[in-house]
Amino acid sequence: MDYRRKRRLTFFTIGLIFLLSGIEYAVILPTIWRYLQTLHAAPYFLGLSLSAFSFSGLLAGPLFGHWSDRTRTTKKIILFANLFEIVGNFMYFMGYSKWLLLGSRLVAGIGTGAGSSIFGFLTRNTAPEDRSTVFAAVMACRQAGLLIGPAFNIFLRLCNFELGPFMANKYTSPGLFMCLLWILLQFTVMFMYWDITPQDDRHQRNRVVQVEVEREEEEEEEDEEGKPLVGPHELTGSYGTVTSVHSRASSMPNGDVTHISSPPSPSEDISSSPFKNFSASREFLREEVVVLLAAQFITLFNQTALETMVTPLTQKFFNFGELENSIMYCVCGVEVIAGFFFVRWLSKRVAERVVLAVGLILCNTSCVWCLIFLANPQGGFAWQLAEFIIGVFLQVLGLPFVAVAQVSLFSKITSEKTQGFSQGIRRSVGGLATILGPLWAGGLTSNLYVMLGVMMGLLALLTVMMVVSYERLVEPATIDNPTGSESEE
Repeated sequence: MDYRRKRRLTFFTIGLIFLLSGIEYAVILPTIWRYLQTLHAAPYFLGLSLSAFSFSGLLAGPLFGHWSDRTRTTKKIILFANLFEIVGNFMYFMGYSKWLLLGSRLVAGIGTGAGSSIFGFLTRNTAPEDRSTVFAAVMACRQAGLLIGPAFNIFLRLCNFELGPFMANKYTSPGLFMCLLWILLQFTVMFMYWDITPQDDRHQRNRVVQVEVEREEEEEEEDEEGKPLVGPHELTGSYGTVTSVHSRASSMPNGDVTHISSPPSPSEDISSSPFKNFSASREFLREEVVVLLAAQFITLFNQTALETMVTPLTQKFFNFGELENSIMYCVCGVEVIAGFFFVRWLSKRVAERVVLAVGLILCNTSCVWCLIFLANPQGGFAWQLAEFIIGVFLQVLGLPFVAVAQVSLFSKITSEKTQGFSQGIRRSVGGLATILGPLWAGGLTSNLYVMLGVMMGLLALLTVMMVVSYERLVEPATIDNPTGSESEE
């Protein structure tokens, strides 16, 4: 199969993986609390179940990333990780006890660790200038899943049938539904995903260049009889020189002599371990890396804390029910997806650090607004609702800017050879934030000044860190194929 077709199908499959991850979150989250209540679980079991999913993903991410860096493959890692999603969601469907339900989220969370391998794969197979665009599209797929996920609950809540010894109802059916979707994804990955490499891309371009050169040679041979003895192309060189194939190739658009004369050997990466001479302290304790990891933690901490706060807040001040909250989440999903596509367009025109700065400005503005107007709402119903809508709008608007910019920058300033492991560390930092954020907000829903004040302090700290390290938040300068240039000289 043609390389370009393989690449398109592979990227399409990656989009499906992130789409299903968003659907799973949106399908299970609205029903898990009531499900736990039917199993006579204490209220703290809700936090434990949600945190268990993030906790196992936090541990699995670096392990899967390390695996992909050593083997330079991701297909078998994705297939292996999806088995945990299938088993975990079937355990959720069984639902004999609260402990089985807790275990089901712990097992399913392991499957999310494949995300670090996927981000490493994307980093290795995209040019630096296109990376923000690709990452924005992938993240938009997950947001699309979050948007359409609640729609599946409309028919899942009508389920009422027996499947062997198990009962499918509105609480257990989300587990069965997601189990079937992950099984279908297994077959999709088997037949539509390829472990393409940068060498495949270079070989493809080399073949295109070679075909163009051969075509030019054929045209010259056909027109040779009608040409003068001394052609115009021969007058450009010294007397007695002969125009070579390489000199013609170098004059072609996007032609590169080194791609033809000395293509890189794929055996270099296989023979030597990517972790040879690797130092975690040297890789992750650099100033710019610490700033981006802090951005990952603080923005996700604040996002999950606000998500935890929103439902009790709307119930307290506006008496919102499930329908109103579902509409609100759908509107937010549309805004986030539009934001990702805008960032995708913007990242082609400005540097990632500019996008990151814009996102932090929006997040700071949102947090200040919430601290002033939402911690102690004043005025009538219409004014309070307007204050709430503006605060949520600003918060949601800033997320795509920060998310895309920090992922893209992180992939550029960390080593490409160990990208899977590095992305696993980054996602583990985010997983820690998604565990602590809800725990922090859940205990302070009645004291919003303290909750929002700490969030504002974290954002201010991150902003100062970014300003101080702004000059270092750029892709390191690299020299492409120095041996090839020396041989030409």
